Amino acid sequence: MARDRSPRTERRHGPGCARRWRDDAVKEVIPVGAMSTVLQEIERVVATMDEAEVDAFAGAVLALPRVFVTGEGRSGLMARTFAMRLAHLGLAVAVVGETTTPPIRRGDGLVAVSGSGTTAVTRLIAEQASEAGASVLAVTTDPDSPLARLASRTPEVPAATKWRRDGEPATEQPLGSLFDQCAHVALDAVCLVIARRRGLDNERAREQHANVE
Repeated sequence: MARDRSPRTERRHGPGCARRWRDDAVKEVIPVGAMSTVLQEIERVVATMDEAEVDAFAGAVLALPRVFVTGEGRSGLMARTFAMRLAHLGLAVAVVGETTTPPIRRGDGLVAVSGSGTTAVTRLIAEQASEAGASVLAVTTDPDSPLARLASRTPEVPAATKWRRDGEPATEQPLGSLFDQCAHVALDAVCLVIARRRGLDNERAREQHANVE
């Protein structure tokens, strides 16, 4: 929308009022340094993560004939982004709950994402996968959680959850935002390890990108 620079506006509020009002409104909505705060919080968490465990997690994913992913809420969105990138890297992958999701079989693997490791639906799906003979790989903040106990491999993402439990790092962000962000970074790192091991560059990955969208 064009700013009102009519004489009437200038008379009421003075020259340049529209620009000053817009700048003041932005400052009220977006505190100075908010982006820096988010980045610093992510960096503090990622710096404490075990790089070797990320590599091992990537190796476990690569060894699977088929990968299934699951998670609820924003954790589910992180799982979906992981599935999307795995598909671009040429892996056979499915999202639990989709109309085209095939049955999980013995030897397959389920990547389950839950900040607390106690999300009821995610834990139930992990139990079902385990009963079907599939392996479970968990992405969570708590290596002692019910979900982690079902998993053969759990790269701990030591970020804050919405529960703000003792021992969780401080965060100014609401709810589980910090876990979601760090899980995304960790899973993208897993994808980078996979791409390197398979010798895939951007051009090769782009060949697997959707061309009807």
